[in-house]
Amino acid sequence: MGALPEELGAVMARSDGAPDHSGGRTFWPGRWHGHDFVAVLSRIGKVAAASTAALLIQRHQVDAIVFTGVAGGLGPDVQVGDAVVAEAFLQHDLDASPLFPRHVIPLDNLSRLPTDGGWRQRLQAAVVQAQRQMAQDWPQGWQGIDLRQAKLHQGLILSGDRFVSTRAEQLALRTELPDALAVEMEGAAVAQVCRDHGVPFAAVRLISDRADDAAHPDFLRLVTDLAAPFGAHVMEHLFQAL
Repeated sequence: MGALPEELGAVMARSDGAPDHSGGRTFWPGRWHGHDFVAVLSRIGKVAAASTAALLIQRHQVDAIVFTGVAGGLGPDVQVGDAVVAEAFLQHDLDASPLFPRHVIPLDNLSRLPTDGGWRQRLQAAVVQAQRQMAQDWPQGWQGIDLRQAKLHQGLILSGDRFVSTRAEQLALRTELPDALAVEMEGAAVAQVCRDHGVPFAAVRLISDRADDAAHPDFLRLVTDLAAPFGAHVMEHLFQAL
């Protein structure tokens, strides 16, 4: 699963089955290294992502969901071109106080939604291979960034229905949630749906910007140039290792 065609286009191109249209989504089935898969665009935002995840689980009875895409970096060491494998997700814009503490999902009594440990380890190994491949494909770097220096991080990713694109917003999130590594708009919603349905979930985000005043142009450039091949490399190595 990915939010945008630029993020998942190369994966969708591997589909060799009849597309399934439902709920305003198109599901693209196929086989990869002998394993069945279904690719689908979640679209942008938590509601769209939750709807897509529920449809994917109900219509295709998937064994797990893996999300690949881009995010803004928050952690001081998380730079453009790095990757973050999520250990947990949190909705930074969820606030039902005073009925429930800030960030806590009402009636669920938790704010942080952990990803599946086994799938997280598999995904981490695939990302390491993908980063090596990207460094070979882009030996001179990208937009002045040396992809040979790209790092892999693991930790908390924030989700919210805002494209964080100012230094002030970035600093506010870092102050409130200092262990957060990245921010995006879908992951926590997919994690909550997967938790409700008992489906393992893992996610990786390529850092497209620093969620600051330069986020908009950086995001568009990196999504167009790097997100699709990165996602394809990750999935290639993930399926190969299953």
